[in-house]
Amino acid sequence: MTVRLLSYNIRYGGVGREDALSEVIRDSAADIVILQEATHPTVVERLASATGMSAWAARPGHSLAFMSRLDIAHYEWHEIPVTRRRYLEVVLAANNARIFGVHLRAVHANWSERRRVRELRALLENIAQCRDTLHILTGDFNTLAPGAILDARQLPLRLQTLLWLSGRRIRWETIQIMLDAEYEDGYRLLHPLEDGFTFPVWNPHVRLDYVFIPLLFADTLKSCEVMYEGLATGHASDHFPLLSVLDIA
Repeated sequence: MTVRLLSYNIRYGGVGREDALSEVIRDSAADIVILQEATHPTVVERLASATGMSAWAARPGHSLAFMSRLDIAHYEWHEIPVTRRRYLEVVLAANNARIFGVHLRAVHANWSERRRVRELRALLENIAQCRDTLHILTGDFNTLAPGAILDARQLPLRLQTLLWLSGRRIRWETIQIMLDAEYEDGYRLLHPLEDGFTFPVWNPHVRLDYVFIPLLFADTLKSCEVMYEGLATGHASDHFPLLSVLDIA
């Protein structure tokens, strides 16, 4: 069974940009879409209707939502202990594969990176029972991978100030935690030398959006691409969407 999985941060709930967002999602031919910043259920409902997705779910004020043309056995938002943040679990009916939608805390600074580390450690502890079964984590992790360089000159002045106040040089740890937990960075697995920048669309210079698969199931990932093409992509959101194709038994 081939599944096309799209992760897409639609920015500020997507209000007023439904047509452009729908065009981008249709162009992806996605089977299931994990949305971030999808805080308005009415917008998600419109997107689902416009893109032919029979199943969808969203909650007011919750960042994470999903849409799917595949049958869904179960979905649920889970609170991450201590952090007051949530992740989304979606279970496919055909094979019980689990997809976890993730949206970690934003801002490039050492204090926010430490909070992302706490969020991610708690999330991984919560899903530890899935360790030996097929599951995927995807979304906006709001952090840089090991070896990636943040050019502070590209940041707005406000964020440059926060970076300076937090110690200037950020110790990026979040993605390394995923790698140490024996997950494969899907994009980097298939594109070892490409930047894969996903943010912002008007000046791409950081990769914030990821898909992770347990090493045991890495061969299920057949492709992973940042969707740079399409007339609507440049104004539908501030993120480029990430499209993964998986061969799930």
